Amino acid sequence: MTTTLRVVVDSIVSQPPSGIGRYTEELTRQLIEVAPPGCEVAGIVSASPEEDYDRLQLLLPGMTDLFKSVLARKELRKSWRYGLTPLPGKGMVHSPDLMAPLTRHDRLNDAGTQTVVTIHDVVAWTNPDTLNPRSMAWTKAMAKRAHRFADAVVVPTHTVASQLNDIMDFGDRIRVIGGAVSSKLTLPVDAEVRARELQLPARYILSVGTLEPRKGLTALIQSLAHPDAADLPLLIVGPTGWGDVDVAAVAAEAGLAEDRVRKLGFLPDADLAVTLDRATVFAFPSIAEGFGLPMIEAFSFGTPVVHSDAPAVVEVAYGAGVSVEREDAESYPERLAQAIARVASDAALAERLKYLGLDRAKAFSWKDSAEKVWQLHADL
Repeated sequence: MTTTLRVVVDSIVSQPPSGIGRYTEELTRQLIEVAPPGCEVAGIVSASPEEDYDRLQLLLPGMTDLFKSVLARKELRKSWRYGLTPLPGKGMVHSPDLMAPLTRHDRLNDAGTQTVVTIHDVVAWTNPDTLNPRSMAWTKAMAKRAHRFADAVVVPTHTVASQLNDIMDFGDRIRVIGGAVSSKLTLPVDAEVRARELQLPARYILSVGTLEPRKGLTALIQSLAHPDAADLPLLIVGPTGWGDVDVAAVAAEAGLAEDRVRKLGFLPDADLAVTLDRATVFAFPSIAEGFGLPMIEAFSFGTPVVHSDAPAVVEVAYGAGVSVEREDAESYPERLAQAIARVASDAALAERLKYLGLDRAKAFSWKDSAEKVWQLHADL
């Protein structure tokens, strides 16, 4: 008899592209690759354009089936928030985020029917002012449903596990399973050509992340105006988020020249790899995180990293980067400026951070993460 693990893959095709989508794609691909004998992986997606269905089949070779909801993403999220629209049939469901059909089921007498969700961070509780209010409300509501109905909850770090259990006690249902660098994030053969097309400077500071308040980009931009700052331009990769983070406006208010900060927007993997590889310093100033995958990506290219002292970030970095204290917020830009300048000007320090980062990146593997997910479902 074949056992099917149904994975909610909706975030892969949602717009704008997100870190959760990237996580979902990589994890699902590896779940297919390492599926135990007699096991297979199927997908679950909201009502989407036909090209999105085709894209999922292309990105996830070996996926045996794709359940297509009659509800669009917005409606499906709302429906699952209120425990409506159950999936047909029974079996195992794994969601790489909180979007899942969480309903009551008989855990004791029907162990084969199980739902596992993923909570990537606790920002909705610890830093609610940095989130879109609608997103915060949905996250809290789905976490409550997970507390009532989920058979297990995956979190990316021990930090999040501890924080989450302080908020609502999941007991032994929490499992720590982290992410890793994308298998597609490798240097292309035409790296030089891409670097010229991207107009990459010889030396620069790089930051990657959605443009939203909790990512600390305002403090990073302000740090460039400090007298101790390195005389380097800042390049920012990532889709535009929400809120009041306007890169040009923040840079102008800080008195920076127009060419000092450049927003690159969303980059395909090949361009991102080139940009990460050539950066002088990678800055990850996020105020609150659950994991910090962009930092691991920078480590994998041997790029020196300066990061915040957010607890989960410190856990993931494990001493491979330079940590900067976030408190107090008013002097955070100054500390960022000094740390970045120290790395940019000290060749010996940069070299040491390079090898520490390369070594740290090896600790994370999508294959290992997928095997742990399969084991989790087997344990249930």
